[in-house]
Amino acid sequence: MKGNPEERAIALGQYVAETGATVRNAAMRFGISKSTVHKDLTQRLKRQNRALYN
Repeated sequence: MKGNPEERAIALGQYVAETGATVRNAAMRFGISKSTVHKDLTQRLKRQNRALYN
């Protein structure tokens, strides 16, 4: 899932919240790098969906 970064950040946040996955697990599941997962979860998700970020 490489598409829209904002949508990807929300999908990653939901996946991690529901499964308790690590950054490494999420990266493998979504087919993206660990650094992209980290950036999505720490920067993009914070701007897009503060409740999910918390």
